[in-house]
Amino acid sequence: MSRWQLAQINIGRLISPYGTPRVAEFVAALPQINALADQQPGFVWRLTGDGDDATDIQAFDDPMVAMNMSVWESPEALAGFVYRTEHRDFMRRRREWFEAPDDLYLALWWVPAGHRPTPAEGRERLEALRRDGPTPFAFSFRQPFPAPGGPEAAPILDECA
Repeated sequence: MSRWQLAQINIGRLISPYGTPRVAEFVAALPQINALADQQPGFVWRLTGDGDDATDIQAFDDPMVAMNMSVWESPEALAGFVYRTEHRDFMRRRREWFEAPDDLYLALWWVPAGHRPTPAEGRERLEALRRDGPTPFAFSFRQPFPAPGGPEAAPILDECA
């Protein structure tokens, strides 16, 4: 087992509040997508609130910002889930439920195995990536950094933002 695991945060600004018809299909799909993530090779953990998702966790000043955080064994494991499962079909439809992002909406970083990042930690990483660009502190699929003490990192997928 590696001493390091990959954490991620992704956010989006909903086009309508939770509980409204405009985002009902997205909310209804969360159990299916979360169960799919939980079953993936390399999945370690995902943030949950009072239910089995993070919809009730408010980590940003804007209540329309939805957040997801998870930890994976490797960038390849996360990319496999995001881009090679049914999750990809929901990503293709994200503009039905979310405003187009005007800046970065995803940040990756390495955590010691067993660490569970907090929403504040995720927000800090996302803000650092926006401010400083990709660094070992926070990076993207396109410009990854290796785990501390690990081999050189290469882009995981060309299609990733």
